[in-house]
Formats: sequence, structure tokens, C-alpha cells
Amino acid sequence: MAVTIDLSGSVAVVTGGTRGVGAGIARALLEAGAEVVTCARRAPDTPVTAAGRTARFLPVDLRDPEAVTAFFARVRDDHGRLDTLVNNAGGTPYRTLADGEPAQHARVVELNLVAPLTASLAAHRVMSRQDGGGSIVMVGSVSGTRPSPGSAAYGAAKAGLENLARSMAVEWAPLVRVNTLVLGMVRTELSHLHYGDEDGVAAVGRTVPLGRLAEPADIGDACVFLASDRAAYISGAALHVHGGGERPAFLDAATTDHS
Repeated sequence: MAVTIDLSGSVAVVTGGTRGVGAGIARALLEAGAEVVTCARRAPDTPVTAAGRTARFLPVDLRDPEAVTAFFARVRDDHGRLDTLVNNAGGTPYRTLADGEPAQHARVVELNLVAPLTASLAAHRVMSRQDGGGSIVMVGSVSGTRPSPGSAAYGAAKAGLENLARSMAVEWAPLVRVNTLVLGMVRTELSHLHYGDEDGVAAVGRTVPLGRLAEPADIGDACVFLASDRAAYISGAALHVHGGGERPAFLDAATTDHS
């Protein structure tokens, strides 16, 4: 018998859900039947659509606690409930620690750790007062599990995000489940900025055990699972969506012909 996930009747918020990974998550939730609300500071050039349905967009600055509280209150008032929050918004420019000012690094931590905390608190106020509770998904990164040169503040924030999710999972049980997706490299419309042309993307993909970069849809499918009743007993977990991780450099060094 085929196993399907039906999120019809549920309401999901995807922060930063207007492009890249966030749009992939929004599309997957739409395909599963959820009502989807995306948010960012600026509206997308084109709406996020899937399965003949369109995600709603509402503007919000996630670094403004009062605006975030008002945003989630509006979602509750307009849609009646909130079942899923995906804390996807984040990112960082490439900047070594010594080349940046403290305030620049602090802004990276604010966007990637403090903003998800603020959004989660506002979502919890809604979820904890409704039948069925809800599910919060943090979008983490392998940068938080290993050294992250050139994005150290980002890596530190993502490490903190995973720990934060574990604590939330304990404090907010049993009504609200909280989990983390630990992402590796994902192919998006901005991949060329990091990996170059198609040959560069393919070369980087070959370093992944599964032989390719993730697609946004891969991340979206994982979010749909964690949002669903199929994951009803999963909370405080970190699901690694990285294609098998990174091949240890010492393996290639050890097999190099030194003659």
C-alpha cells in the first residue's frame, strides 16, 4: 500500500520562503495540501506556486520582535491556526573573522539564531493554545557541526540553533515538537556564486557521497515528513540531509601516489 502524507487543513509558515531552499520547502508543503504562508522583508518577484496552488506572502522583519509577534497573530486570525513553522531564513556572506567587525558578525548570529528563537516563541504562543499543538523545524547546516572558516559566526549560530531546538523540544513537549534539519550543499538559483558554472557545480557534487548537491525539493520532502503525523514521536532530533556528508580529506591524502 502506498504511503502518502496529506497535510490538508493544516497551516504552515516558512520564513524566507520566497526563493532557494525556502521556496522548495513552501512548494513541498503546498503539494502535500497545506496552506502556506511565506515571509521575508521583501516580496518575491513571482509568487511561489505548486500543485495549482499559491503560497501567501506577508512581509516581516524577523529581527523585529514586535513585528514578528504581530505577524503570527495575523496568521492565527486569518487562518484560524498554525500547525508548522519552518525557520528557514538565514545566511551569511563569506567573511573571515579578522576581516569583519564585531557588529557584522553579531548581525549574522542575530539572523541565524536570535531570529529563529523570536519566531519560535511567537509560534509557540499560538500552537500551545490549540488542539493538536504543532511542529517547529529549524533549518540548520553542516557548518554548525564542523569548522566553518569564512563563515565562523554562521557556523556558531547554526550549532546554537540545533542545541536550542533540543531544549525547546523538552520544554514545549508534548504539544509542540521541535526538530532540526542539518543541511549540506543545496543547488539553488544562487549556486553559481559559490560553485561557478555548471561544470563547477557538477565537480562539487561529485565530492558528495550520493554524487550530487541536494535540490530544494529534497529539503522540502524532509520538512513535510517532520510536519506530519508520520513523525509524531520525533522531537529533539537532528535529521542530516547532506547526501552522506563529506569524504574525509585524509582518505584522499593517504591514497595519493607519493613516488
